[in-house]
Amino acid sequence: MNRTKISCAIVTALALNPAIAQEKTAKAQIETIQVTATKRTESIQDVPVSVSALNGEALENLGVESFSDYVEFLPNVVFQGTGPGQNEIYIRGAATSQTNIAVSSVQALQPSVAFYLDEQPVSMQGRNLDVYAADMQRVEVLPGPQGTLFGASSQSGTVRMITKKPDHTGFSAGLDVNIGSTKGGEMSNAVEAFMNFTPTDELALRVVAYNDKKGGWIDNILNEPGQGGYIGSAVVIDRISGGVLSDPLNTPVVPPKNDSLVEDDTNDAIYAGVRFGMSYLINDDWSLLVQHTAQSLETEGVFAYDPNLEGESSVNRFIPEDNDDEFGLTTWTLEGRLDKLEVVYTGGYLDREISSTIDYTGYTNGGLFAAYYVCNHYEAATPADERCIDPTKYYKEQTDTSRVTHELRFNTDADNAWRVTAGVFYDDQELSTVGKFQIANTELGFFTDLGRTLVGTEGINSNGGPFESEVSFVNDVTHTIEQIAVFGQAEYDITDKLTATLGARWYQIDDTFKGSTTTVDVSRRIRAFGTLDASELAAVGEDPALIQQAIASGQLDVSLLDSDGTLTVDDTIFKASLDYKVNDDILLFTTYSEGFRPPVTNRVGGGLATNQNGAFDGFRIPVYSTTDSLDNFEFGVKGDFLDGILRVNATAYYSEITDLQTSRFDPTNISFLVFTDNVGDAEIRGLDADITWLASDNLVINAAFSLLDTELTRVNAELAGIAPGVGAQLPYSAEFSGNIRARYYFELDDGYEGYFNASVSYTGDRLAGMSMDAFVTEDATRLVYGTGSGLPIQKEAATYSGVTYADSNGNTFQGGRYIQESYAIANVSVGITKDDWKVEFYIDNLTDESAVLYIDTQQFTPKVVTNRPRTLGLRLSYDFE
Repeated sequence: MNRTKISCAIVTALALNPAIAQEKTAKAQIETIQVTATKRTESIQDVPVSVSALNGEALENLGVESFSDYVEFLPNVVFQGTGPGQNEIYIRGAATSQTNIAVSSVQALQPSVAFYLDEQPVSMQGRNLDVYAADMQRVEVLPGPQGTLFGASSQSGTVRMITKKPDHTGFSAGLDVNIGSTKGGEMSNAVEAFMNFTPTDELALRVVAYNDKKGGWIDNILNEPGQGGYIGSAVVIDRISGGVLSDPLNTPVVPPKNDSLVEDDTNDAIYAGVRFGMSYLINDDWSLLVQHTAQSLETEGVFAYDPNLEGESSVNRFIPEDNDDEFGLTTWTLEGRLDKLEVVYTGGYLDREISSTIDYTGYTNGGLFAAYYVCNHYEAATPADERCIDPTKYYKEQTDTSRVTHELRFNTDADNAWRVTAGVFYDDQELSTVGKFQIANTELGFFTDLGRTLVGTEGINSNGGPFESEVSFVNDVTHTIEQIAVFGQAEYDITDKLTATLGARWYQIDDTFKGSTTTVDVSRRIRAFGTLDASELAAVGEDPALIQQAIASGQLDVSLLDSDGTLTVDDTIFKASLDYKVNDDILLFTTYSEGFRPPVTNRVGGGLATNQNGAFDGFRIPVYSTTDSLDNFEFGVKGDFLDGILRVNATAYYSEITDLQTSRFDPTNISFLVFTDNVGDAEIRGLDADITWLASDNLVINAAFSLLDTELTRVNAELAGIAPGVGAQLPYSAEFSGNIRARYYFELDDGYEGYFNASVSYTGDRLAGMSMDAFVTEDATRLVYGTGSGLPIQKEAATYSGVTYADSNGNTFQGGRYIQESYAIANVSVGITKDDWKVEFYIDNLTDESAVLYIDTQQFTPKVVTNRPRTLGLRLSYDFE
């Protein structure tokens, strides 16, 4: 085997912008794959857009399987969430607080990053589709606004997973098997297989199937009151006043019990799925592709540990938790030519069902109403009559989502001096969710009285029936989004080297939010603000005169609502760029682009904050959060140097976000229901770069990094003293993150070849969320556990002028956010190949780093979502034709 052949294999396997090597003047060269970032097939080095990509072989060699795996090797991309199927993607620092997964289907922001499987958008608020990376052609990441071609939710970027399509060249098949052992956890195993065959010259079929069981490592340990465990501080919460906690009452505490649920390695996850593909060549000009993907993701337990318990893999949970996430996606693409005009019609139908059970016992630890749910001291005649009962709580959700998309687009001949891509897009989404909370014990008389007061009918809930003994609060909401858009992008070669591009997209989105909760008729409330009918406003508990004053002063905006409560927004966004081809190896480009996220309607919009003191005086919940938009300016270079053995792609950018959306949950001061808001404006400055170096005929080294500088430049006046102040850093994204990877090939006897892989990825410190509630959360943590969490906090309330936190008694206290500390993860593997088979031994997380991926504070004490501990494994694969 000659050196050039070895180099070919190396570069194919590892490059971030996956490449193949070819012989050129007797030296190995780097040639890039083709991508469809501009909805045309182009070389990644020729397209004047910042693009990162991992091809199928690179995904396999890096051990990439699930959502979290492929994000690890893209430093300008981060994900935040509470486990598989429960994550949100952020690109280039354009991040904000999302809502708790428990109500993400009801009241979450639209994603800021669009997620595509082939040609179909499959994004969903709060719960991006976690597609298993089986038989993938490549993963493309397009940083920066991509709204002109990819529409809503492409505000800060687009992630596309491109599957391998049926191949007309003939029969092929393959099998991959993986088994792994995790330190302190269960064994994991996976099998993946594909088969491609051609019954006729015109017809090709491809079938892919996979099953991957990922063993758990988080232990649910026994709750031991008074010994550092969860002590069930239900009565403590009564002393929360505007967020400040003081000494607990003397009412006897009843701790929750988890004796029957104590178990090691509780957080299993199982991915199982199949994909069928059919490609039919109708004639020389037209072809039809139909694919169907079905996948189930089943998880148990939680993927976060409690920092107050021993080690970094222990938690106290009191309800058996599970999350079943199934989807079916059918897609079709008809592609052909009319003379020199390329025509593409593509569509898809997505059906997704999610069923979850979540432990909600932590809700007892905070919030204005929490003490009412477990103790009766408000109705007790004497202290001797006071009592508390088991505070164990849970939440069950059933969410059904459907999404139908159609796109018809036209491309002119790519050889013309001018080129046009234009089309029309239609999207119809419906999300129906029923969430049932057991947050109160109805054997307490106070809760029954509370229910009568809130609902207005004795013992009747929002469904017209009596309160159930276990279910005390219900969300029943249907959310529909209908969108139509017309888009176009024109390119013109001003000279042989200089090309100008102009793109635009007009869109209209109709957003309808209907349903009810146990305490709110959501449909009627939204219609009341749409009509501003005085009697209707009064019927939903609002003073019509005060609402009119709030609208006149600009405090409330209802201009986008019609009389039926449908929210309609339309606009046109633009993109313009220039690219200059210095020579065959170097491309320079500069781009201006716009992106947006549509508004989000609030269930309790228009209502006054519960606490009308200090910073919360006069605060009203927005009827909807308005569109937030991102304007982006960037300059990039793509180049091959040193006779083609070094590749450097880099992009510097500056982004301005107007009316940045965020999610808020403050049951103590504002509302016991989550809502969305616009925190203000922000600026982002950054640099992305990736480097591929063919260091020798046997060694390729790849590096990528991201530099970020983010800050709030304006804060909504109504949020002064509530949100972080001007100059505050945006959450979740590190100032520096990067990775470096190497792959070394060597020859063995008898035609065997060996290789060695090594990679290190680093993520710097990040801030958790947009609410400065860390010190208050630490107070709750000390009362529950007897000690703080030990997590670092960045103090902010005294840092920025004009920001002061105060409780309802006028006492000031500190505001700050938890710091998600930096971490580095190293992976190594060694393998042997011959002909069509390969065997590989790997160690993931070589140093057994316990990374802080996300700090979840939604239940008033912090929980740390972490990565899998050190895992040793063996992969076997065999491909045959």
